[in-house]
Amino acid sequence: MATPVTIIGAGLGGLMLARVLHIHGIPATLYEADASAGARIQGGQLDIHEHNGQLALKAAGLFDKFLERIHKGGEAIRVLDTDATVLFDKPDDGTGVRPEVLRGDLRQILLDSLPADTIKWGHKLTAIQPIGDGRHELTFANGSIVTTGLLIGADGAWSRVRPLLSDAKPKYVGTSFVETYLFDADERHPASAKAVGGGAMYALSPGKGILAHREAGGVLHTYVGLTKPQEWIAGIDFTDTAAATARVARVFDGWAPELTALITEGETPPVPRILHALPIGHRWDRVPGVTLLGDAAHLMPPNGEGANLAMFDGAELGRAIATHPDDVEAALTEYEQALFPRSTAEAVNASRDFEIFFGADTPRSFLGLFTHDEQSE
Repeated sequence: MATPVTIIGAGLGGLMLARVLHIHGIPATLYEADASAGARIQGGQLDIHEHNGQLALKAAGLFDKFLERIHKGGEAIRVLDTDATVLFDKPDDGTGVRPEVLRGDLRQILLDSLPADTIKWGHKLTAIQPIGDGRHELTFANGSIVTTGLLIGADGAWSRVRPLLSDAKPKYVGTSFVETYLFDADERHPASAKAVGGGAMYALSPGKGILAHREAGGVLHTYVGLTKPQEWIAGIDFTDTAAATARVARVFDGWAPELTALITEGETPPVPRILHALPIGHRWDRVPGVTLLGDAAHLMPPNGEGANLAMFDGAELGRAIATHPDDVEAALTEYEQALFPRSTAEAVNASRDFEIFFGADTPRSFLGLFTHDEQSE
């Protein structure tokens, strides 16, 4: 391919694109702001779905390596009341419809599949200048300047590439998460470990919830959901671990101690995750030489689809470029024509799911998802 492919962002979507291009013999360079692959913790477990994430991994020739890394038993789901009464409990049946894997492990599979010189670490994009004929000049914080004829923004929620295509900006969804961890939980936090079970646990009440997932090695990874104004979250000093933990825990006064211990006994400083989303139906007119994938294109409330969609976007864009190696605009047009309706439908579902999780009818609304699934089987 005559036009060099430049990808901004070494998340799952950008890496998937680079991998699919690589197996089609198309070189790409990926620029990442982080100094190295291990510069940041990569997050918790992901359930990888048959209709998007798994298809992407198969397109990348990495499905078997993915199967080697899955957390067996991790598909188990239980729903608890605020007093820890079990409302729903479904063990992992071993079918592997939505196998669980750590984000970091999945990312490592993709990293290992690329030539060593594919990724330029320590390259934070600071400016983009269109220079005509679909080409762009990129300036990085380290002073380097690159010119490209095909620019892909895989750079997440606050994408620096997006403004080339769209004026849309992410807006707060009204709910935030606070992230905590417990380690060696079966030995040191047995009550909480029993409450969480072998996979995912949801304890929900209107406007709040404690969501936890068992990871390998007895790790309990918790996301505390809080439907609060952004100012309320900003008013917590998260540099003061004890005070921040106590403030978040007070929201759950009266809940079962094995549930609140997932907050109060946290062994890492609590980390706020302020959730934003792009408008449902976000799209843009075709701009020569540039497009987006993943959160840069369709940031939405987290409902288990984000990583799957990013990888599927990357695989589909890679396929389109390989199909039209000498016609960038044909490739991007084909990709975007499928991207827009796909991401719109998923954004509608994500908004609906968040209302099911944290709305006025939870946990009954959440339990209804499983009743519907069982009736459909």
